[in-house]
Amino acid sequence: QLQLVESGGGLVQPGGSLRLSCAASGFTLEYYSIGWFRQAPGKEREGVSCISSGGGSTHYADSVKGRFTVSRDNAKSTVYLQMNSLKPEDTAVYYCAAQYLAAVPAMCVMSPSYYWGQGTQVTVAS
Repeated sequence: QLQLVESGGGLVQPGGSLRLSCAASGFTLEYYSIGWFRQAPGKEREGVSCISSGGGSTHYADSVKGRFTVSRDNAKSTVYLQMNSLKPEDTAVYYCAAQYLAAVPAMCVMSPSYYWGQGTQVTVAS
């Protein structure tokens, strides 16, 4: 059974850093593109970043460009989102999603057809 599990969220002060992980099981991650999405209270889910199956293509939302970095280790079946210089407006539940051989940046557009993880809460506050 295909499963994605996010971890690494928490409470951090403005300007701080967190690294989120998305661990995959039940399928071969190297064939799947991964997107990171977030949803703040009262807002729609939005794409943050995405990475192609081989890791050669990445894309970032303008709001996080230069602060977030997506990477993947297919041998460990894990995708990461390094988040630096965090701002209060980054507060949200962060989700990872998978789609077989999806193109980038198309993978950054939300779709209910993706495989989704359960999410991890990120709170940026002093």
